[in-house]
Amino acid sequence: MYKLRLVPSKTSIPFLRFRLMAFAFSGFLALASVILFGTLNLNYGIDFRGGILIEVRTPEVAEIGSMRDALSGLGLGEVALQEFGDVRDVLIRVERQAGDATAQQRAVEEVKKALAREIGEGISYRRVEFVGPKVSAELIEAGTLAVVLAVVFMLVYIWFRFEWQFSIGAVVALVHDVVLTIGVFSLTRLEFNLSIIAALLTIVGYSMNDTVVIYDRVRENLRRYRTMALEELLDVSVNDTLSRTTMTSVTTLLALLTLFFFGGEVIRGFTFAMIWGVVVGTYSSIFVAAPVLIYLGVRRGSEAEDKTEETG
Repeated sequence: MYKLRLVPSKTSIPFLRFRLMAFAFSGFLALASVILFGTLNLNYGIDFRGGILIEVRTPEVAEIGSMRDALSGLGLGEVALQEFGDVRDVLIRVERQAGDATAQQRAVEEVKKALAREIGEGISYRRVEFVGPKVSAELIEAGTLAVVLAVVFMLVYIWFRFEWQFSIGAVVALVHDVVLTIGVFSLTRLEFNLSIIAALLTIVGYSMNDTVVIYDRVRENLRRYRTMALEELLDVSVNDTLSRTTMTSVTTLLALLTLFFFGGEVIRGFTFAMIWGVVVGTYSSIFVAAPVLIYLGVRRGSEAEDKTEETG
């Protein structure tokens, strides 16, 4: 039976030969990302800037497109609509208006009038909330803390499963992926909201999965080839897992690209972050996480074998 392979099962690509070039390229992108974040910052969504939340129920199946068109011309700034739960339920997010509570209430009234003209009678307003700057600041803090804790726990996990050298290499790759994702959002000005935080956490997990697959093979090969040069051993390990890594990345990208082009505006930012994360996560596992081990003094011979047996 024929098995589909995007790359041959046995390859001998000298990935480690290009490690200095890859480090320079990654360093440039990371520096550029930091500069972009420092100068342009992120295009924070309503979740982080504060704003108005309105939950409505329409008499019939909600027509998100026509409702969005009706509200986009009100001059209220960013207006986001999302269907949730029942097909008649819609959550509307409106950018925080300049001024006090009166300005926010005025915006709510304008939204209600526009929806009444578009939908007519029968629409009900189930919830109206104002997200203030204090809540937004708390969400930013909680989102940042979630990403940082995820990276820290990954470091601890890899440390216990392998050795400290592997944990440092994995965390360098994870930080690389997160920083580059922040940079691309600063550059593209795509909305950065809570769904992007969820995407960042997913990217951390995906990148770590790729890295662990390669590290597992490195650990096996450290036991098998005790006299092989470390650079050659790492090349062998990456090539051994290349077919699996490529197949996983491509199949994931196919699903994400479908969501990006046909999934609608609501999840476009999330899927874009995931697409970018899969690409840079695959790259960093091969060109960052593996080559870093050369400079961290990975243990060889029986000592590495003893460590492997202790950790299972």
